[in-house]
Amino acid sequence: MKTVQISLNSIDKVKSFVNAITQFEYDFDLISGRYVIDAKSIMGIFSLDLSKPIDLAIHAEADMDKIMEVLNPYLV
Repeated sequence: MKTVQISLNSIDKVKSFVNAITQFEYDFDLISGRYVIDAKSIMGIFSLDLSKPIDLAIHAEADMDKIMEVLNPYLV
């Protein structure tokens, strides 16, 4: 597992982020304070405070280079 910080400060960024990570079969969790949300859930993401960076936990054993390449536009 790897954790990175991302910024999803607009509706368009949230939509493109969810579309980008749904191509992977791995689990992704967004962690904001004491809340842990499935990162593939648009409704879940909008329940978080998006004004500040959020931790993204990536539960993947392989394809990490490809995942990080896709996540690059959202990294803080």
